[in-house]
Amino acid sequence: MKKNLSLFLLCLVFISCGQQKVTEWSSFIKTEVPARPAGQSDVLELKTDPLPTVRIAFIGLGMRGPGAVDRMTHIKGVEVIALCDVEQKNTEKVNKILVEKGLPKAQEFYGDTSVWRKVTALPNVDLIYIATDWKSHATIGVQGMKDGKHVAIEVPAAMTMDEIWALINTSEQTRKHCMQLENCVYDFFELTTLNMVQQGLLGEIVHGEGAYIHGLQPFWDQYWENWRMDYNRKHRGDLYPTHGLGPVCQAMNIHRGDKMNYLVSVDAKQISSINYIKKKTGEDVKDFRNGEHTSTLISTEKGKSILIEHNVNSPRPYSRMYQLTGTKGFANKYPAQGYALDGGAIDPAVAANHENLNAHSFVPDDVRKALMERYKHPIVKDIEAKAKEVGGHGGMDFVMDYRLIYCLQKGLPLDMDVYDLAEWCSLIPLTEISLDNSSAPVEIPDFTRGSWNKLQALKFAE
Repeated sequence: MKKNLSLFLLCLVFISCGQQKVTEWSSFIKTEVPARPAGQSDVLELKTDPLPTVRIAFIGLGMRGPGAVDRMTHIKGVEVIALCDVEQKNTEKVNKILVEKGLPKAQEFYGDTSVWRKVTALPNVDLIYIATDWKSHATIGVQGMKDGKHVAIEVPAAMTMDEIWALINTSEQTRKHCMQLENCVYDFFELTTLNMVQQGLLGEIVHGEGAYIHGLQPFWDQYWENWRMDYNRKHRGDLYPTHGLGPVCQAMNIHRGDKMNYLVSVDAKQISSINYIKKKTGEDVKDFRNGEHTSTLISTEKGKSILIEHNVNSPRPYSRMYQLTGTKGFANKYPAQGYALDGGAIDPAVAANHENLNAHSFVPDDVRKALMERYKHPIVKDIEAKAKEVGGHGGMDFVMDYRLIYCLQKGLPLDMDVYDLAEWCSLIPLTEISLDNSSAPVEIPDFTRGSWNKLQALKFAE
């Protein structure tokens, strides 16, 4: 009965007017928006003093950290000051990267899980680059800002609402940048499609889709002390939403003219990870919280919709989905890149027959390539060759690091702010709330506390 009721509410909410205010629904689970502390103001388009030389300390040198250090050695005006990890072998291994490139060795910090506190306190560091396990991301980020540093935090940067608000408040208090290292917004297809959207090619975007679908079974053992599997075992919901949600939110101007109002989540029962643990350890698991596949629907203030999916269990091909549905066009990245434009790829003879399922199709491949060349994002034009040479998920990691350093050196607003971080990470705790309450609708807070319509579009500073 409860399940049928939740499905009824789900249909009721999404059939009803998309512009209906959250506060008008008694069935919503409310979420608190704490009052902004006295003396604080928002950090939208925050500018700080230029840093011609950016001095960086890296914390976390397991899976993502070493690649980040290597990429930074290809950017002028960067000094690697400190390397920190719980394991000494990791700091030594990464220091070799610097030495082999003819650069000075960085100061090494290693030992227990609190050794990072010595790093955030260093007086000769401008930026803390955090690539530890999820549970320590926000704690280190907050302390880094309190110690006078800008912080860049690997995804997801926060796991709970308390962590999210702590990062927001600390950034607003200290006037320090707090950026989530969401590399997928810098992938070449996403950047080019964003430029198409901003140039009006796809019309008004009314629906977006994103996902993180990545069978991680071959990689579970690579995570330090198995922390990622452990988090999925203890928590329910979309635990890794930012890769899929980030590019969609940018294209839909979330907190830059629109905002996410509420979400509803459903999941499928867990099978694969339970079987994996049984096969690896013999344990008959009874307490695995997360589902096999999680789907989340989001409605925005301006009546738009977003679908986000999460699956790290099934043997499906990797996909971030990334689809944008506009009034004049459609963009799709997985499983194949393609664009469909209003009237641009319809054979009149085909269109005359409504039963012909090919009436609307992607533009031919040569047209797609020509469109992507014509609408290539200025950032891609500027750094594409270098990014592909340096690498990092095909180059998008390098574009991310390059843009971070470029903006800090010029004293410009970063491409992603702490509110992006908050919105994209909020799905982690909020989807768990929805799922634990029979897929009830859950309010998504306005993390800008009233400033979501202050800006009207995403702009990359030049």
